[in-house]
Amino acid sequence: MIGVIDSGVGGVSVLREIIKRGINAKFIYYSDSVNNPYGDKSDIEVYSIVKKIVEYLLNMGCITIVIACNTASAICVKRLRIEYPDILFIAIEPAYKMVYDYNREGKTLVMATEGTIKSEKFLALYNKYNNHKTILLPCKGLAELIEEGNEDKINQYLVNKLNKYKDIDNVVLGCTHYPLIKNNIKNIIGEVKFFDGSLGVSWELIRQLKKRGITFDNKSYSVEFIDSSGDISKKMRFRNLLNNIL
Repeated sequence: MIGVIDSGVGGVSVLREIIKRGINAKFIYYSDSVNNPYGDKSDIEVYSIVKKIVEYLLNMGCITIVIACNTASAICVKRLRIEYPDILFIAIEPAYKMVYDYNREGKTLVMATEGTIKSEKFLALYNKYNNHKTILLPCKGLAELIEEGNEDKINQYLVNKLNKYKDIDNVVLGCTHYPLIKNNIKNIIGEVKFFDGSLGVSWELIRQLKKRGITFDNKSYSVEFIDSSGDISKKMRFRNLLNNIL
C-alpha cells in the first residue's frame, strides 16, 4: 500500500503520473485541507503536522509514502528518513534543475509558496543552477483558491500576479496545485514551457521500488481518498480531477 500526502487535492497531479507508470498498488491519498496551506507555517509546525499523517498512514498499512507537497517535502523528508529508516519516502523535488537541463537560456518564473522558496532545499538548487534570468514569485493564497475551485477568483488572482510577466519563457510550478491551472496561466502570459516535479517523482518511485524489491499483486490500482476535514465535497472534487486527467 502506498500513501500519498498533500495539503489538499493538488497532489492529484503527482498521483496521475504515478498511475500512468502502471503501478498497480492500493493508494491512500491523504488531503490535509484542515491545515492547508503549509507554505505559511513554520518548519516546526509543518513537521509536526506531517509526522502525524505519516503515523496514520503507517498504521493503515502503508509501506511507502509519497510526499506530494513541495513545502512538506522541502521541510520534512530528510528528518522523516532518519526517524523511519525502514520506510521508503519519495519526495517531490523542485523542478528548477529541469530548466537548466532543457532551456537554461530562457527567462524563468518560479511560482511557489513562500515556504518552498525560502526552504534550504530549494535555495541550494537555485544557487547551483541559477541562470541569472530567474524571478522567484511567492504565490500566497493561490493554492487555497485552486483548492476551492472558483475559476473567476483564480483568474483574477493570476491577472493581478502575472500581468507584468509576459516576456517569460519558462514557468516552474513549485506547488502541486499549480499544474491544475496551466491553461489559466497560459491565457495570461502566453505560450511558455512548464516544469514541475510530478514526472520525476513517478520515475523515482519506480526506481526505488525496484531497488528494494517491492511489488504489488493488484490487477489494477485503487485509490482511497481521505480528507482531514471530512468534507465530502473534497472527495468529489478529487475524483473529478483524477478522472479528468487520466
